[in-house]
Amino acid sequence: MRRRPQLTPWKAAGRTSERQSSGDDVVRTTGWVFNNETGGELTLEQFVATGDSEVAAYLTVFGLREPDADGRTPDDKTLVEIGSGIGRMTCAFTREYSEVVACDLDAGFLERCIETVGRFGKVDRLRTSHVVDGKTIDLPPNSTDVAFSYITLQHCEADDALELTSEAVRITRPGGKIVLNYRARSALDIVLLPMGAIVRGLFRIPRFGPWLSQRRLAARLGWQANRLQPDELIGPLSPLLTDIEVWRNPKSKISGRGAVVQEFDGINPHHYWLIATVR
Repeated sequence: MRRRPQLTPWKAAGRTSERQSSGDDVVRTTGWVFNNETGGELTLEQFVATGDSEVAAYLTVFGLREPDADGRTPDDKTLVEIGSGIGRMTCAFTREYSEVVACDLDAGFLERCIETVGRFGKVDRLRTSHVVDGKTIDLPPNSTDVAFSYITLQHCEADDALELTSEAVRITRPGGKIVLNYRARSALDIVLLPMGAIVRGLFRIPRFGPWLSQRRLAARLGWQANRLQPDELIGPLSPLLTDIEVWRNPKSKISGRGAVVQEFDGINPHHYWLIATVR
């Protein structure tokens, strides 16, 4: 399997999580990937609460709670979450959808996700799927109503992110939705992208690389892996999609050819969402 150094921080956090006795300890000791601040006072419950608020906002703003053309609502649908981690948003999804499939490249995190949902969600609605190669989702075609991904695809190499985007379309039923988050280009990229390449090179150094990947700044820089633009995503997939929308922060200028631009001030100004219906 090709080495993907930008994933080193995630895998290091996965190994750390396996050594912890509780979800609270995982959140406190893996802050370089999960949250902006770490400390002894942070709890798993607080961590999940941030996901609860974001899920509620996105489901409402993106119209995902509204009945579809067949009158079906989330409590009669399946959602696949690409990049679930230990379940920050997964818990809320299990309260909304009849079935949720959590996908992640780290098997240890998927075990923690089950534990997290067991405490704060509806674990009887949860399944997991290990993305072993970082780009292929082990689910059959037309197996979900919604394919959702948040703050995941921008951490992948461009080819892997494009493959995962195609996978999201493949596994979504006709009439279902892809709801995928990406990072847009910015003026800071003239510094961030070269620095990210340097840091990813350092991640390859035995012993030093895994240690460096657990430093929050290094992890953030190493994750500056791609800046896919909407046209790069929409172009190859447009025959398979309809009702294509690009959602952005009002301060952003990003758009996509043939896509309807929508705005929501709750979106990070450096991010955008591609939302579309699968034909």
